[in-house]
Amino acid sequence: MTPSDPAPAAAPPAPSPSPTSADAPLTGLRVLDLATLFAGPLAATLLGDFGAEVVKVEHPRKPDPSRGHGPSKDGIGLWWKMLGRNKRTITLDLSTPGGRSTLLRLAGTADVVVENFRPGTLEKWDLGWPEVSAVNPRLVLARVTGFGQFGPYAHRPGFGTLAEAMSGFAAITGEPDAPPTLPPFGLADSIAGLTTAYAIMTALAARDRTGEGQVVDMALIEPILTALGPQPTWYDQLGHVQPRTGNRSQNNAPRGTYLTADGTWVAVSTSAQSIAERVMVLVGRPDLIDEPWFASGEDRARHADVLDEAVGGWIARHTRTDVLAAFEKAEAAVAPVQDVRDVMTDPQYQALDTITTVDDPELGPLRMQNVLFRLSATPGAIRWAGRPHGADTEAVLTELGLDPDDLAELRAEGAL
Repeated sequence: MTPSDPAPAAAPPAPSPSPTSADAPLTGLRVLDLATLFAGPLAATLLGDFGAEVVKVEHPRKPDPSRGHGPSKDGIGLWWKMLGRNKRTITLDLSTPGGRSTLLRLAGTADVVVENFRPGTLEKWDLGWPEVSAVNPRLVLARVTGFGQFGPYAHRPGFGTLAEAMSGFAAITGEPDAPPTLPPFGLADSIAGLTTAYAIMTALAARDRTGEGQVVDMALIEPILTALGPQPTWYDQLGHVQPRTGNRSQNNAPRGTYLTADGTWVAVSTSAQSIAERVMVLVGRPDLIDEPWFASGEDRARHADVLDEAVGGWIARHTRTDVLAAFEKAEAAVAPVQDVRDVMTDPQYQALDTITTVDDPELGPLRMQNVLFRLSATPGAIRWAGRPHGADTEAVLTELGLDPDDLAELRAEGAL
């Protein structure tokens, strides 16, 4: 730090591990999160939720943009509080000699490195697979990009929006006579983050057998294509191209959202034949069950107008409370169309503790999604929410063996 540099703001103290963290299934796993926006960081978050020690490495002067995405409170980004949970935060400019050598020292202590730079960027800094695997042959390097590490699009900038468009998702989303529709949230990134966490655990399982790490090549355009189901096989075998059908399905009916008497919406699904029959009895049209076309979901979908008129007409005459109660009694599938206000008070989510409260030194009690799934013997936990930029730099690098003179030299170079 030069004399003209302002003294860094005091960071909140590093939270103590929760009482259960020592028993978490990924305790002992060390992850370096070099990634930004959003798939790579989400993968690291999921590992941290189940006990991995995650060290978030950010540029000293260009923090992860998720810190500034979406609404903030008192200048503190709220998206980051969720995405950065269970992570220690340090700063390091990987393009500097000191940043490079420090990263290699960190990689020597890690099990996983997650990055999402454009292909060739780590190599430009002499931090590619040959270099990091030389210091740690057991390392798993997870590389998350828009289009993968090779191919004609590899060097293009890639974001989830492009994956949602390229994969076929947008083409089948929306009303038939309306434009293709993009999701208003990071769908492709979220799917890729989940998949990357699975890929990392798969690579670690292989390491347990072979003793050697490897590279995970994750392209945003691929996991969302898998989530879309058998479209490529349909096209390959039948030439079938799935059209936009709004809330309707080509595979079953009735299916969609319906307006209740009190101006709210419910969603109905009849993927199972038995459920479809129960719905028709409930709405007073058991006669439709005897129609020859009612016996298969695909044939029912061709008669969606008739079925929607019967179901929609019945629902329109009843309040949402009565609709939900009647469907539950009939053992038919229905759910309210909820916004986040409803989610926060929904009794099922409350029973599952899906939205949990985290004590945060900056913002106080903070509610967010809980860990992604429950394990009966070794549960995960949110130990802390996202921490300030670089809050743990000195602690982490001191643990690595750097002394105050080393830290001062890195600061003078601009590496921290």
